[in-house]
Amino acid sequence: MTSRRNLLLGVAGAGMLGGLGAAAPATARDDRTDAEIYGVPTADPLIPQRADPFITPRIRGNYYFTASVPEYDRLIVRGATTIAGLATATESVVWRRPATGPMGGHIWAPELHRIDGRWYIYFAAGDSDDVFRIRTYVLESPLADPTDPAGWTLRGRLATEWDGFTLDATTFAHRGRRYLVWAQSEPEIAVNSSLYIAPMANPWTLGGKPTRIATPTRDWEIQGFRVNEGPAVLIRNGRVFVTFSASATDARYAMGLLTASASADLMRNASWTKTPGPVFTTDERTRRYGPGHNSFTVAEDGVTDVLVYHARDYRDITGDPLHDPNRHTRVQKLYWHADGTPMFGIPVGAGGPIVRISPADARGAFVHHDGTAVTVPVAPRDLEHTQFRFVPGPDGTETIQTVSHPDRHLQVTGGTVTVAAGTAPTPFRRVRRPGGGIALHLATDPAVHLRHDRGTLTTGPRAGTFVLS
Repeated sequence: MTSRRNLLLGVAGAGMLGGLGAAAPATARDDRTDAEIYGVPTADPLIPQRADPFITPRIRGNYYFTASVPEYDRLIVRGATTIAGLATATESVVWRRPATGPMGGHIWAPELHRIDGRWYIYFAAGDSDDVFRIRTYVLESPLADPTDPAGWTLRGRLATEWDGFTLDATTFAHRGRRYLVWAQSEPEIAVNSSLYIAPMANPWTLGGKPTRIATPTRDWEIQGFRVNEGPAVLIRNGRVFVTFSASATDARYAMGLLTASASADLMRNASWTKTPGPVFTTDERTRRYGPGHNSFTVAEDGVTDVLVYHARDYRDITGDPLHDPNRHTRVQKLYWHADGTPMFGIPVGAGGPIVRISPADARGAFVHHDGTAVTVPVAPRDLEHTQFRFVPGPDGTETIQTVSHPDRHLQVTGGTVTVAAGTAPTPFRRVRRPGGGIALHLATDPAVHLRHDRGTLTTGPRAGTFVLS
């Protein structure tokens, strides 16, 4: 059995659950920079060679980070006042595996939670004589600073219904009750791991029988291994969302989604619905492979949801993917559909801040492309084809690069706007409009402006007004 992973945001305490929200929409008067609009660091990767990444919400002014290290031999924690600051923050080793016995094998997928004024780390560990005899363990610290190794003591193994392969525990509080969600191999079920939920008596003990809420059955969940693992919880818009990862940990690794009503009995299997297909997968164009084992956090503005995940920069791996060290921590903005469900898009790849472009006269519409043609539909569901980067050029000009096709830019030819690849993309100048928003005109001809006309992006002598979000 090769690597199985974790992750979260069940959030460290019930009082934090209301802090998750979509980024504030751009207003008519919006003088934010593109970086402020995107609200999420664009360094990609954020932290190299750290898999199964977990970033807490900001707690007492700090974010905290933990993840699997390639050696699988220790638990690490970083702290910083910003998400970007985690990239260069000092990494503290808070616990090392023993030389022999239980927990002396593979150390996987730690999660860090603040519960009732104390810190807890949930992690998976094998034994020294059987590194794949993976079980879940819990550390506790009463100190305010989780990067201080002096505070951490072992609470022990977190016992589940069966003494079997167990990993990727996350915890969350909802409607006055704390839950654990985890991955486990259940006897007599011919899969590597399924997902389970149970109430908790305390942060290291289950308080009731588990319920299986997902098992790998679909083609995209059984590539290489039959796996559902790495649950991460996000409560929003009257629903409880649980992302999870599936299949082998190479380029076939992908994320799925479970949904339950926030008012439902979460201990009933029937309360949960699995989205039929994956929601976040390998993307050849952006060269991000095997994205998954995610967590969620919230940006410094307090409202922008952030997707935290790992992925490789290449598809082909020599040997067992478990021993390839280059699953890097990445972050990107999480968007929301109008119906209140999460919109993941694609792993965005390297580059600067990302924006979506809406006509001021049709705020629910977005500039959209299919790789060639450009339209302006209302509420398109394929997020990645509505994401763009403004790339600085000489003398204040900018080209507009597509996120889903990094080699392509908005191109104006004979008055027609398309998306095209080429060495000389059309340069624009961005001009702030007095009433808010921006206008875009050709750098080569200030009399030619981009305009919106009934679902079409076109050009003309009168400047159209657009809003970035």
